[in-house]
Amino acid sequence: MAAAGNAGAPLAAAVGPMQWKRTWVGDGAAFYGVLGDGLPVLFLHGWALGHHTYRGVVQRIAAQSCRVVAPALPGFGGSDELPARRFGLTGYAAWVADFAASCAPDDRFVVVGHSFGGGVAIKLAHDHPHLVRSLVLVNSIGGSSWNKGGVLTSIARRPLWDWGLHFPGDILPLPQATRVLPVVLEDMLPNLVRNPRALYRVAQLARRADLRPELEELKQRRLPVTVLWGSRDGIIPRESFEALCVAVGAKGRVIDGSHSWLLADPDHFGEVITNDLEVAKMARALETTRGRRGRGPSELRTFDPQG
Repeated sequence: MAAAGNAGAPLAAAVGPMQWKRTWVGDGAAFYGVLGDGLPVLFLHGWALGHHTYRGVVQRIAAQSCRVVAPALPGFGGSDELPARRFGLTGYAAWVADFAASCAPDDRFVVVGHSFGGGVAIKLAHDHPHLVRSLVLVNSIGGSSWNKGGVLTSIARRPLWDWGLHFPGDILPLPQATRVLPVVLEDMLPNLVRNPRALYRVAQLARRADLRPELEELKQRRLPVTVLWGSRDGIIPRESFEALCVAVGAKGRVIDGSHSWLLADPDHFGEVITNDLEVAKMARALETTRGRRGRGPSELRTFDPQG
């Protein structure tokens, strides 16, 4: 497993420095990072983190001829909170839709979501399909399944203290901790100091999320969805991962790693999603060719690179 800091240095030079920007979504400030050129990719971060934590991951995506946009979701990384009346996954998805539309108004995104960001990605694809080309869900919330004493039940019944017990195991063993802790703390500590309420509210939102109906609808629409999960993830249990796979009709892929495996080894993450990016590029190129022949947008959106 390559050390994220050392492996990322020459790659960062190859794709250029990540640009940190501020914009407005509705009446609130939003901070985000952007890197690369090519296929539009939207990266949505996990709970308590932000756009800085995933620099190494974004570099690996951008190096594959992609333009990656990574916003700090509302309540994190300096981005303003959602208004109380809009708080929920639907509100987060609407916020991301407003943000994304300003970044690539004439194109669609490959949307990559980790953990809580995966749940937002699912709602974005369901509620705002015109913005999404395909989904990559990485240890995502939304499966709503938990094995309690041999009985399959809703993950909403899992107490917060039980989630907390598994968090240290996601960072350890020590070699992984030296890679993951510095990047996690860069966003988590400021978020904790700046807005502890947001951390608690979003944790409750993630814990109760059941997005299987949305995924079943996406299956009917034939949206390409890839589901990834770390084999040692104690935060998102295997039952929840399998429920996501069943709902979307995908086999899913199990990676050797914890909940934050992509932070521990961004090089491997880049390799894992290479096929998703290449398929999306081919689909995009075909749409462009068809567009030059005078075919309308409604026809272009029916193209399914998986069949």
